[in-house]
Amino acid sequence: MKGKCTSSSSHTITTQAIIKTVAFLSLLCFSLFFLSKHFSSYTQHQHEHLYFFNSTSTNTSLPPAPSPSRPQRPLVESTGIINELGIMTSNFMIGEFDEGLLVENAKVGDISEKVKGENDEGEVSKLRVCDMNMSDYVPFLENVGAVSKGFDCLVPRPKGYKLPMPWPRSMDEVWFENIHYKAKDNEGVSKKDDKLVFSSEVGSKSDQNLEQMVPEIAFGQRTRVVLDVIGSGIADFGAYLMGRNVTTLSVAGKDQAKRVQLALERGVPAMMAAFGTSRFPFPSQAFDLIRCSRCGINWTLNDGILLIEANRFLRGGGYFVWEADAVYKYEGELGEQWREMEDLSRNLCWELVSKEGYIAVWQKPLNNSCYLVRDPDIRPPLCDQDDNPDDLWRVKAKKCIARIPEDGNGANLTDWPARLHSVPDRLLSIKTDSDVSRRQLYRADSIYCNAIVHGYVSVFKINEAKIRNVMDMRAGYGGFAAALLESRANSWVMNVVPSSGPNTLPVIYDRGLIGVMHDWCEPFDTYPRTYDLLNAAGLFSVEQKRCNVRNIMLEMDRILRPDGRAYIRDTTAVIYELREIAETMGWIAHMFDTEEGPYSDWKLLICTKQM
Repeated sequence: MKGKCTSSSSHTITTQAIIKTVAFLSLLCFSLFFLSKHFSSYTQHQHEHLYFFNSTSTNTSLPPAPSPSRPQRPLVESTGIINELGIMTSNFMIGEFDEGLLVENAKVGDISEKVKGENDEGEVSKLRVCDMNMSDYVPFLENVGAVSKGFDCLVPRPKGYKLPMPWPRSMDEVWFENIHYKAKDNEGVSKKDDKLVFSSEVGSKSDQNLEQMVPEIAFGQRTRVVLDVIGSGIADFGAYLMGRNVTTLSVAGKDQAKRVQLALERGVPAMMAAFGTSRFPFPSQAFDLIRCSRCGINWTLNDGILLIEANRFLRGGGYFVWEADAVYKYEGELGEQWREMEDLSRNLCWELVSKEGYIAVWQKPLNNSCYLVRDPDIRPPLCDQDDNPDDLWRVKAKKCIARIPEDGNGANLTDWPARLHSVPDRLLSIKTDSDVSRRQLYRADSIYCNAIVHGYVSVFKINEAKIRNVMDMRAGYGGFAAALLESRANSWVMNVVPSSGPNTLPVIYDRGLIGVMHDWCEPFDTYPRTYDLLNAAGLFSVEQKRCNVRNIMLEMDRILRPDGRAYIRDTTAVIYELREIAETMGWIAHMFDTEEGPYSDWKLLICTKQM
């Protein structure tokens, strides 16, 4: 008869067998001792865990043990936006959100405390700081070589730099030493002690004049997204319209770039743009209204290519506002400018709906019917049927009229704020390699981003962190920006769509948000220290195939304000590499688990740029 753990009595145990057994047990004990010591040491250096949801990891090879202080929660069918087959889906479950568990596991405390890791045992080699004459370095303002080559140092802040004024105080005054803007007469800005002080009268008068002239403009309802071309002024029009639920993107060329820096310092959306022969980084039918108030642009030059390009990204039924001396002075050169503008706008089938004093307002048609009945010899002609008005990156501007979709997509929008969550018709035109319905992707993106932002607001208190200027570096459908709006964050978001992926900008603008296309292998067209928060979800794992990730991080350091934050979500391998780069830049870096748990292949890196 055999016992449970013994041999048959008929077998004799030899001395050799005993020696082998003892040796094996000794080796086993030693191995267990070594592993326990190693694991103990490892856990001391392990990164902090941030569980955004009560969920389980999709990796089932090593399931996490339940917390002894909490009962084990029921499993859910699937976690996150990726199902068990690796397919993006919209019917995922995230479990019940537990803010207490989130705070307990995050253990954020003071976010300025540096996370220690095995790679921190020695001194971290810091990147060098650029010369002081590069404190306002903008590659866009240099030359083509500067844009393509990049830079290999940390752009310094100017002497006397102070943390920016918080919004809404920044709308009225900013620190002079931060930008050294030389105020001009009648601009609505003046230097007082160590500050630049602004007047809001100009913006409010402009807004009131326009709505009196054309009540259908309806700021904050029908008109939500505005482009303000600034050649003079200080983005006061956009600053004022913020209070009317209107997002105004102020743009200026190289010769007026300092005004962009001033606008961003105030907390007003702004960017530099090249007024030349290439298309602007905006999709077709993007803006509800375009305004040029003494902007210094000759719209009829070179066969009117700039006005034709503006027509491309002006929404069907949208308005073009021209405020200039030529509107009411008919003598000499000014008179000739007005006649040329009249002729070109007529050929574009724009209707002059109002003209008072120095302000003229045109409206773009809602369809192509006017273009189709014109004399065939009239210029500019309609673009060919196969022309895609949403091809943006490295595409030359064309001297032809972009066709309005026959189905009315892009022009048939609901009023704000309903349009933020209405599924845009142009969603179906987005080119993607996914087999999943675009509507499913859109819905899943919204749910996912809302949950992520909920966690950021609850744990990292971004609504209390004086964050105003935000950039989403891989914006997708604009879900992150929409979620911030829903959370009532006191901020605006520049949605950046990488040129290497699908062009989702039409959807972003149809939702009432703003954004641009950009290649992250190159610097972004803005001044240093202009954003408070940079959000990068899945950016580096995609762009590392074609860009130097260290250069992207250096660019993030250039445009991030001191005391600003970067939230980076990516694969574990990428996050470890980025944490090392962040430490060489002097950033304070914390690494957390994502909502999928500690065994997911994705991590969250939260960095703070030190003052």
